[in-house]
Amino acid sequence: MPTPVIIEAAINGGTTKNRNPHVPIDEDELVADAIACLDAGAAIIHHHIAATGLSGHDAATAYLGVWRRVLAERPDALWYPTINIGPSADWYAHIAPLAASGLLRMTLSDPGSVNLGGARDGVPTGSFVYGNSFDSIAEQMRLGREHGLGPSIAIYEPGFLRVVLAYRRAGKLPAGAFVKLYLAADSGLSGSPFGLPPTVAALDAYLELLDGSGLAWAVSAVGADVTRTPAGVAALGKGGHLHVGLEFFGGDRTPSNVELVQEAVAASAAAGRPAATCMEAASILGLPARVIA
Repeated sequence: MPTPVIIEAAINGGTTKNRNPHVPIDEDELVADAIACLDAGAAIIHHHIAATGLSGHDAATAYLGVWRRVLAERPDALWYPTINIGPSADWYAHIAPLAASGLLRMTLSDPGSVNLGGARDGVPTGSFVYGNSFDSIAEQMRLGREHGLGPSIAIYEPGFLRVVLAYRRAGKLPAGAFVKLYLAADSGLSGSPFGLPPTVAALDAYLELLDGSGLAWAVSAVGADVTRTPAGVAALGKGGHLHVGLEFFGGDRTPSNVELVQEAVAASAAAGRPAATCMEAASILGLPARVIA
């Protein structure tokens, strides 16, 4: 039987209503959209909260305001937050209180640094470096191991993946790791590209690095429409999974998250693979059981 496809839906990120009126922002919208995406075939939900500058405790409270409601209807659901840039220098200060709730089975890791910005006259511009030092990465991984959380790992550049593989070889990669290959269109996240493009050759370069690792992986297309890219189609034939949603979607239309999930389910079926349920996704990833820290 073919391996089911894990569909992860990143439902908002920095996307605004002006860019796509369907993007969920407030708590009620997040709850409704998360449940609808799960019902449509997503197994994992990732989202940002609207409030910024919160302490780790307050950020955790905001996330739990959404997830206590979602899990009341879908107790099998898998989810994880984004980083928390607040008054503390610790961008992961919300993970411990979320783990203590017993409602979280996944965490996040961005294992490297990358320039992010716009473009002017065809040239990348801006001064923002999304920085994650090796010491910060070590803390990200420690949190996963200590709290029994499987990390959803964002790979912006090939060097990010080499760090992950080093943790795996050293036996320090938390159980349940899920590698997301962020392949970027020329427009990238906000106007300039990063990493490799959403082509089959780029995917194969990542798969060469992953060969023999046994790690589950998914393809994302930043600034594009993943199920309509060569890499997204090829991934389904190579045993990969799909990362969709309005956080990274780019194109000349304004779909909803549910529509993107439905399209991912259809693409998976066309490749002869069913969409994974939440329980199947947890099994494929080898996620630790949900526990109260």
